Amino acid sequence: MTSLEKLLGKLDQYERLMRLDKPIGILLLLWPTLWALWIASAGQPPFMLAWIFVLGTVLMRSAGCVINDYADRDFDRHVERTRERPLAARTVSTREALLLAAVLVACAAVLILPLSTLVWQLAAIALFLAGSYPYTKRFFAIPQAYLGLAFGFGIPMAFAAVLDRVPPIAWLLLVANVFWAVAYDTEYAMVDRDDDIRIGIRTSALTFGRFDVVAVMLCYVATLGILGWAGWTLKYGAPYFAGLAVATAIAGYHYTLIRGRERMPCFKAFLHNNWFGAAVFAGIVAELNLAELSLAGLNLRPLLH
Repeated sequence: MTSLEKLLGKLDQYERLMRLDKPIGILLLLWPTLWALWIASAGQPPFMLAWIFVLGTVLMRSAGCVINDYADRDFDRHVERTRERPLAARTVSTREALLLAAVLVACAAVLILPLSTLVWQLAAIALFLAGSYPYTKRFFAIPQAYLGLAFGFGIPMAFAAVLDRVPPIAWLLLVANVFWAVAYDTEYAMVDRDDDIRIGIRTSALTFGRFDVVAVMLCYVATLGILGWAGWTLKYGAPYFAGLAVATAIAGYHYTLIRGRERMPCFKAFLHNNWFGAAVFAGIVAELNLAELSLAGLNLRPLLH
């Protein structure tokens, strides 16, 4: 094997360690951040700010995956779905993993250098949440709620970046994201239920027990209810609530997938949450941008005749 082949092989292992080959985690982290950016900026986020948050989301999700796999490296070896992960399979050393995580965090920190002190303070909290989340599975009954905080902390950061403050609506959206994370990550945990029982990891799927499906659906109801309340508070209209209606239909579809508690349909439901987040975002964009486009069309109409 040539030096180039070795290098490419190592880069492939790093890509797998960062889960860049599985972008669902990036999307689940990105959608709530985009909700917040669009709401905070009334549908007009500065391009550079949007770019900072999108790239920062990719970097921090990648760092989170590395930290998660470092923490779980001895557990992952005993789980069917994760035993081939680079740290579990020992194709990447722990030293390499820690160095990679540090580089990713440093790059994310450079991105937010132009932003306010408040964003920096919130970023420090976000880093703590991301770094400590993997260890909550040892003692929290529902670590997915903690994951929701970690995955949703882009929400207050986005408001701080746009407004230099974090209004109450930001925390309301964060709570909605916590319920959504419990819903989709419980679906994910239902895939590994037997392995988690054997190795002693705590998950919401085990905590909810035979009420897991009911709990998932109630979490979707809570998410949609809080998002509806947020929309009512902001005096949003039909476009926003149409997005929530589509998200509601998607949640209903997830029920058909998880009610049998079969591994692959539950995993499909987890992956399908990308469309839930996208539906909510589409409603926000429609609410904030379609009216402006309509007015622009009216203003241009005399010029077209």
